[in-house]
Amino acid sequence: LKQITPQTVKLLQARWNAPMLGDSTLEATPIVVDGVMYVCGPPGDVYAFDARSGLQIWKFHRKQDVKNPYQINPYNKGLAVMDGRVFFGTLDDNLIALDAHTGRELWEKRVADPLAGYTLTGAPLAVKDKIIMGMSGGEMGVRGWIDAYDPATGKQLWRFYTIPKPDEPGGDT
Repeated sequence: LKQITPQTVKLLQARWNAPMLGDSTLEATPIVVDGVMYVCGPPGDVYAFDARSGLQIWKFHRKQDVKNPYQINPYNKGLAVMDGRVFFGTLDDNLIALDAHTGRELWEKRVADPLAGYTLTGAPLAVKDKIIMGMSGGEMGVRGWIDAYDPATGKQLWRFYTIPKPDEPGGDT
């Protein structure tokens, strides 16, 4: 971090680029772990690149199996990496774990109903021994929540509702 300063930033140059096909805007921030750059492309696509050369190591593609006809944000804003696994959410509400070395799917867990207006467009967080995932879809008037999952199995560990029901504390506000 000390190498890039206001004086040296003008010396930066692109070293490589890679095509990411699809009809969605790239909104994800890449994550680099042990020389491998992981990034989400169009919804359902995850890429692994050699960060030094730009060569694609693997690509994972998952076709959306349920589509809400009112879906309006077909984007993915990132992924998480922990213990040799890559985690990301899908527009049809699946949290997926991939093998970070091969791109092979390890598990997939449907966490909400896309026809109710939920999507998983945000990036999950890898925190200690949990994968934390929140929902998207507030424009559909859905009840917000944040979940924790076991990174090895995908088992839901807990769910915290950010919006109370009318009969819960704060639900009358």
